[in-house]
Amino acid sequence: MTKTLHIIGGGMAGSEAAWQAANLGIDVVIHEMRPKVKTFAHRTGDLGEMVCSNSFRSDDDEQNAVGLLHWEMRAANGLIMAMADRHRLPAGGALAVDRDPFAQSVTQRLMDHPKIAVQHDEIKDLPTDGHWIIATGPLTSEGLGQAIAQETGRDALAFFDAIAPIVYYDSIDMSKAWMQSRYDKGETEAERTAYLNCPMDRDQYEAFIDALLAADKTEFHEGETANYFDGCLPIEVMAERGRETLRHGPMKPVGLTNPHQPDVKAHAVVQLRRDNALGTLYNIVGFQTKMKYGAQSSVFKMIPGLENASFARLGGIHRNTFLNSPTLLDDQMRLRSRPHIRFAGQITGVEGYVESAAMGLLAGRLAAAEIMGQPLPPVPQDSAMGALIHHISGGAEAKTFQPMNVNFGLFRPVEGLKGGRRGRVHRYKAYTDRAKAAWTDWLATQNMSCAS
Repeated sequence: MTKTLHIIGGGMAGSEAAWQAANLGIDVVIHEMRPKVKTFAHRTGDLGEMVCSNSFRSDDDEQNAVGLLHWEMRAANGLIMAMADRHRLPAGGALAVDRDPFAQSVTQRLMDHPKIAVQHDEIKDLPTDGHWIIATGPLTSEGLGQAIAQETGRDALAFFDAIAPIVYYDSIDMSKAWMQSRYDKGETEAERTAYLNCPMDRDQYEAFIDALLAADKTEFHEGETANYFDGCLPIEVMAERGRETLRHGPMKPVGLTNPHQPDVKAHAVVQLRRDNALGTLYNIVGFQTKMKYGAQSSVFKMIPGLENASFARLGGIHRNTFLNSPTLLDDQMRLRSRPHIRFAGQITGVEGYVESAAMGLLAGRLAAAEIMGQPLPPVPQDSAMGALIHHISGGAEAKTFQPMNVNFGLFRPVEGLKGGRRGRVHRYKAYTDRAKAAWTDWLATQNMSCAS
């Protein structure tokens, strides 16, 4: 059997998997169908392209589970985190990324690696031998998706994902909008002004909700059920759940003061986050949408400050697919029916850029160890990586399995800690301390195996 590792898909997971395996001495071939075969969401043929938000979310590695995942990936010499740090944008306590230079840097590092080759071809069938990782993400091509469904003997689960619009900064009316991060978070002035805010009074908010509810929206095919991931709900779906839902979600006005009217408390606030280093593009935070393009333009221009907005990209909705991983994958991320194939990234049922890259990191290391004949011990469940892989490989209930972000609810409890809000700070710190120790020990085990 060949010692080369083949990876289908050059997104976050595939890129990270290739980087990890190659750095452990394995020859890697990345099979990426773009730009020859395009998808709804991608714009380029770059590896690691960001297609939705440009945020990797919180970078706090002591009180936030995704921040802990950042820490673990950095400790493992992760390519995605290294390039994210290199192209970081001010975003308060979050890790936001200048998306185009980020993807270009990921692509260049992989292309320059002597152990990595990139082939722009579409794989439509499941490979029958060799060592493979399928990291095609939620936009798996129709041919390969059908091959996976046929092999698993059951329909792939599906949900719908939406992307938010991006606005040109120079089209925003700054006599109405202002720069401020919520609660003035951030150590530098740039971080404290990483967000742009558009206020609404009660009447403006109510009119906006009415327009959202009445707008033309994308219709689904007959018999198709619209299951959404809760972390990426279209704003119209949130509005349908109650008129106040948006005001307590992405449009909450707390922690913000309008310098144009400092004595007037906004009823709701629309936030936009810087989308590139130049500050020429801003994405509307939390405004994923399934409205048709014409409706989006008219409805979003009801937002004070965006009356004359020009859009670099309008929002949209697309169908995502993922495996029922608890029934199909083992704890090494291998397909039980074809153990020479591993899956990684969003197709496994994790949600988010960071989680996808993290599963790629694990798949790359696990595959490399197997190819070298030095299988690794199980990923420690007390690490953030381990909590995620445990969830998707059997910890979750298969009948109700849905995409999941990393969160402390996936972690085993730490005994002897008090509950309540104050206790939560100590509990999260205990989780992260335990996770860092477990992850460090596991990495050392692999390093020792490679050296022996």
